[in-house]
Amino acid sequence: MSQVETQSETTVKTLTYRNERAKGTGRRCAKGGTRGAVPAGLEYQELMVLRIVRQSMGENCAGFCRLVVIFLVCFCLTAAAGATMVRAGTLENVRSRGQLVCGVSDQQPGYASVDRFGAWTGLDVAFCEAVATAVLGSKANAVFKAMPVSSAFRALASGEIDLLMPPTSWTLSHDTELNVRFVDALVHDGQGFMVPRSHGISSALELSGASVCAVAGTRAVDSAAAFFGRHRMRHQLVTNALWSELVQAYAGGACTALTGDITRLAAVRSTLAGSSEHVILPEVISKEPRGPVVRVGDHAWFAIVRWVLMALIEAEELDISSTNVDQRADSAMEDVRRLLGVDSDLGQSLGLDAAWARRTIREVGNYGEIFERNMGSGSVLKLPRGYNNLWSRGGLLYGVPLR
Repeated sequence: MSQVETQSETTVKTLTYRNERAKGTGRRCAKGGTRGAVPAGLEYQELMVLRIVRQSMGENCAGFCRLVVIFLVCFCLTAAAGATMVRAGTLENVRSRGQLVCGVSDQQPGYASVDRFGAWTGLDVAFCEAVATAVLGSKANAVFKAMPVSSAFRALASGEIDLLMPPTSWTLSHDTELNVRFVDALVHDGQGFMVPRSHGISSALELSGASVCAVAGTRAVDSAAAFFGRHRMRHQLVTNALWSELVQAYAGGACTALTGDITRLAAVRSTLAGSSEHVILPEVISKEPRGPVVRVGDHAWFAIVRWVLMALIEAEELDISSTNVDQRADSAMEDVRRLLGVDSDLGQSLGLDAAWARRTIREVGNYGEIFERNMGSGSVLKLPRGYNNLWSRGGLLYGVPLR
């Protein structure tokens, strides 16, 4: 064995030995400093770093490799400690402020809208109120900022808002390129078609040869073209850069159908004279899931937002509502008692109290209640549950078990 090989083996053994001694006792990273207990498996990381350094610098790096490895490992530990502080940031900020600042769309009926008295309503609004109730004890502690999409993601990344309910779909590019993380789908939206009832059309498959109004330069145009092409149907696109202009064109009979996200079509229908004379066809030609968004790296806050949503869905699955939540606390069903914090404490790992879910359901209702009053039969949109129904009723909502 050569001298260089002997030195390399000695370096590896020394690093592993020091790591074993350091576990639970802190380790020396530089002159006069320690970095606390070393996580299990760090010796593997050291060996990998050593291998990379040797491959980069050659076999003759000898003792210098050891210094580089120790420096890099200490740097990684310091970065990890910093990341932990970031993860705890939003929850701590919300509690110290006593308010949850939620960024929402401005005037999107069904999702978020504000009246002349400053009162906000909508499904996005209700979800923010649910998170505020879970964390701060009352939905009154949620405050809302209208956010244009052009600045919404920057506002979240900078800490101006704590939670974002954007008017954009959850996609790979949005989830990876904007320095944010979509938590889950709150609403399963999608592109569809609306036509006057007088046309006697009951399916998008009957639109062959029709003229279709769509916003120019958007995915709506591409999705419509793909749908008609896939079914070998002739069509004529009528485009305009402004949605308001397209709505006027449709209302004036300039096109047979108006296409866009179904929630948006329902909002338009509610404003038209004789709204019941317009029909949203059953076909959904694209997937446009929308949901809450948090900052990258804030894992503790991500978990809270996710499990608030799961609690709302599971409450509906278990037939727990805002009107019976306190009575159901005496249920013989273990799943019900666990969710409501009876003889269990699901909030501990989230940094919340045991009654967080019970309190949230009491103040804002379960998912079904929230949907019905904001998008369903109790709202101006009058949308059926569709994909936003429970999995056991033909929808896509599936509450991950809270246990």
